[in-house]
Amino acid sequence: MSEPTANKLRKIEVTATDLPLHCPMPSMLLWNAHPRVFLPVEKTGEALCPYCGTQYKLKGGVGAGHH
Repeated sequence: MSEPTANKLRKIEVTATDLPLHCPMPSMLLWNAHPRVFLPVEKTGEALCPYCGTQYKLKGGVGAGHH
């Protein structure tokens, strides 16, 4: 298991295994978290968290999360 990271990362690349995507992600520290929000990154290949402004980019782009 990886060490928790501070919720200060502003650009995160995610893969199909991270779907459905939500912010904060499990690896983020709880003390610096906001309510969980699901982000539809698979629709456009990118998503922006409305709470913390973190940008998520789906590795492989649109369609990468589909079988």
